[in-house]
Amino acid sequence: MSSKPTFEVPPGAVARVSIIDSTLKLDALPVSYLMTPPIDGFETFPTIPSWSFLVESRTGKKALFDLGVPPDIETFAPVVTERLKSFGWDVKAEKHVADILRENKVDPASINSVIWSHWHWDHIGDPSTFPGTTDLVVGPGFKDAFYPGYPAKPGSPVREKDFEGRELVEIDFGTRSFKVGKFDAVDFFGDGSFYLLNTPGHAIGHLAGLARTSANPDTFIFMGGDLCHHGGEIRPSPYLNIPSQPESYLPSTLHAPGACPGGALFEEMNVKRGRKADEPFFDPAMGLDIGQAIQTIKDAQLADAQKDVFFIYAHDATIRGVVDLFPLPANDWSKKGWREKTLWAFLNDLANVL
Repeated sequence: MSSKPTFEVPPGAVARVSIIDSTLKLDALPVSYLMTPPIDGFETFPTIPSWSFLVESRTGKKALFDLGVPPDIETFAPVVTERLKSFGWDVKAEKHVADILRENKVDPASINSVIWSHWHWDHIGDPSTFPGTTDLVVGPGFKDAFYPGYPAKPGSPVREKDFEGRELVEIDFGTRSFKVGKFDAVDFFGDGSFYLLNTPGHAIGHLAGLARTSANPDTFIFMGGDLCHHGGEIRPSPYLNIPSQPESYLPSTLHAPGACPGGALFEEMNVKRGRKADEPFFDPAMGLDIGQAIQTIKDAQLADAQKDVFFIYAHDATIRGVVDLFPLPANDWSKKGWREKTLWAFLNDLANVL
């Protein structure tokens, strides 16, 4: 493992962060749809969630990062609904994020901004469940590609209704931006507590979020969106090798003597598939620009390897049952050991193969 350079983040304030279960349960999704090369015995993803994040500045500004999926897929633009029906996936969502907020005494009208990590159906929810005072924030290139939405723009995967009566803000990583780690960034709240990062490749305008969750020492939650879809798409890395005894990260069902394969066996599996020992098990198979998506993953590996950064991608099933969910805050993630408990838990998907 090479020496690990630091992940440089400018100083700033602390934000309050909560992880919201958007209630999506997506089953029967083939691994081959999203990742390659294949592993025999790991053909279908476990039940996939979609996390939303509530980020609050010390001055009271509130932003939601992603909205998951609305309960009724007929809510989407026709091109999206028709495609979902053709896939035959089992898509279930019980609630709008706006309803989850209300149930926990947070008025949707208090949300200043909804941020879409990108425009794919499992992230956009239904912005019309928020009042016009809530801005909708998107990444570079979004307006040219999709605005003003269906039906004014036939074939658009988003709707005119999503933008109706509200400000549509497209992030500009030009003169306003600076570097956070290897990423172009903007200071969203203006106090150094929450950054939006330019993470291209998976989709037009793909954004990630980085929120400071404590100071002295600084800790961060990195909201990866669809930067990757599985822990095996970002780990291992040149900065983060598989531990020799990964059983400490895996469910208790695999802790019986001889039941849990050691780290060397996982490395051997990876090498036999033509990968390097310090290379992720998978590359993305679906995206706008696969080469660029792989480079974005490589850039994110530096952050992912830092003990003061908790990297959570949008569909990270390993955090379920480990982290505290909204309305509880997630700021104490480091003290509670959530990163250590989830970092290598994705190996459970591969353990049965071994």
